[in-house]
Amino acid sequence: MMGGYLDDRFIQGCAVQNPYAFYHWQNIDIFVYFSHHTITIPPVGWTNAAHRNGVCVLGTLITEWKEGGQLCEAFLAGEEHSYQAVADQLVLIAQFFRFDGWLINIENSLSLAAVGNTPPFLRYLTSQLHQQVPGGLVLWYDSVLTSGQLKWQDELNTHNRVFFDSCDGFFTNYNWQEAHLERMLGQVGQRQADVYVGVDVFARGNVIGGRFDTNKSLELIRKHGFSAALFAPGWVYECLEKKDFFQNQDKFWSLLEHHLPTHSICSLPFVTSFCLGMGPRRVCYGQEEAVGPWYHVSAQETQPLIGEHQQAGDSGGWVKTQCCLQDAWHGGSSLLIRGQIPPQVGNMAVRLFSLNVPVPPKLFLSLVYKLEGNSDVRVALELTMGDAESCHIGGISALNAETNSRHSPRPLRVPPTKLTRWVGRCGQPLHGGWVQRCYEVSQQGCLLQDLFVNFSRPVGSQKDNFVCRLGEIQVVDASNPLVRLPPLQAVTVSQVHWQQATLEAEGASTGLQLSCTLHWSYLLSYATCFRIHCQRRTEGAAPGQQTPEPEKPTLLGLAFGNLYRVVDLAVAALGPGHEGRVDFLVEPVPKERFLVPQAEWGQATLLYSMPHSG
Repeated sequence: MMGGYLDDRFIQGCAVQNPYAFYHWQNIDIFVYFSHHTITIPPVGWTNAAHRNGVCVLGTLITEWKEGGQLCEAFLAGEEHSYQAVADQLVLIAQFFRFDGWLINIENSLSLAAVGNTPPFLRYLTSQLHQQVPGGLVLWYDSVLTSGQLKWQDELNTHNRVFFDSCDGFFTNYNWQEAHLERMLGQVGQRQADVYVGVDVFARGNVIGGRFDTNKSLELIRKHGFSAALFAPGWVYECLEKKDFFQNQDKFWSLLEHHLPTHSICSLPFVTSFCLGMGPRRVCYGQEEAVGPWYHVSAQETQPLIGEHQQAGDSGGWVKTQCCLQDAWHGGSSLLIRGQIPPQVGNMAVRLFSLNVPVPPKLFLSLVYKLEGNSDVRVALELTMGDAESCHIGGISALNAETNSRHSPRPLRVPPTKLTRWVGRCGQPLHGGWVQRCYEVSQQGCLLQDLFVNFSRPVGSQKDNFVCRLGEIQVVDASNPLVRLPPLQAVTVSQVHWQQATLEAEGASTGLQLSCTLHWSYLLSYATCFRIHCQRRTEGAAPGQQTPEPEKPTLLGLAFGNLYRVVDLAVAALGPGHEGRVDFLVEPVPKERFLVPQAEWGQATLLYSMPHSG
């Protein structure tokens, strides 16, 4: 998109308004980060966000024009050790940056020697990637023929079949018609799902669908049983009004929803505060902690199914879910749910997540929400359980049979004893007008399949419209209470750099700026991220002078590894005989998302003083 999503290059995030965001992860299986550089490594933020939502990520190898042809001849036209060396490096890059494979896009003609070596190159790359990267994928783009000619076919056929046979999948060009799909059925054998029929969302060329008619493309692709490759869905951001981005994004994907099977969450703990990795402010458990725009793709959390759902029949009931940056419980956004409950129905429910999780003997669930206005609507979590023959559930009541074994857990007034250290209040008001509901479910042999939120109207109530924000959903194994987390150890400060801070308009010195690198030791499997804070104080030189109280910890940012770079942190300039102190605090955020007491955070202290004048 316009040379790339340039705001995503900052690994620790940046301050930007109206950035691009993708959040319909449950509708896709593979995310290809594409650009016209020869080797495109997906920015780590996209990889983190995709993996959090169960989606694999591919980088791109592309060669184009005269220079691309020369590069291909250099590694494909010679001996096997040459193309194997390139493949080995591609595998190492994917391993190091922890993404899942490559789209191979050769868009230049090849000599007979080079095109002859391309299938063994693909086979070698695919086999090595499968060995080194579990679940790895190599896809080939429809471009070059077995003759070496660059000629897009818009289908899989005898002229390009050898490349398909040498890797995991084939991505067709976009100018196909239904006749192309019909012809391909005779080529694919048992590998229909490995053919990704290309759809240019910009609708350039002689294409079917595209833009808000992309559903027409998907309808034909699904009719013939193929997979789909949606190219440049950022069209809704690039070409339409930025102020309407979320509305247009939701409209685009809702039109495709019928043709896109939902993939499921398959492990616990499962926690999300619906944060998009962006927002006009940062909020920490209902309390505002920083004001100003921010964008950090790694901070995007697991996203729900988005869309509008109508009540069956002609009752007029409906529920609509959408992302909302105006308020948040934790992070930068929440999930806004609007709806209408018709008098003859009494309640409406919306499915938020699909799961496929063997449920532990005791399951703890929590819902944080906020109702807008003077509403008397009741809000509750509901869930469906599978594997019914052996499934026995306690602590919940079944709804009617038409709801496919949907169950409603009974809310708790206090948290389970084993979780009292981690869970503060249940059913009580929280900061910012939020409310928390807690549930505990006991079961044997069950499979958790779906999470719903239900809105019900008390008998006799005349109000049928409601507006609700969801701030967090938490699903945790309560049969084995959270073990004591490992200590966060060995916080070090290195690469320290000082400079004078000046007022640009006046050129006068106003203090100091500190840049440094923090590093610590911690098992990443226990944490979803780390929150980095600082405290600054100045100690006087006079005997008996009282040391001022340290300031409240200030959030600097988030880290998703054991490293964080502090940049241009403002600290006080000191007079003679004074000593300054900066405490850096590293707060681990466990995957269950319970708060870790400050006494258990990691800490490093930096002492500084002004040099004596000569």
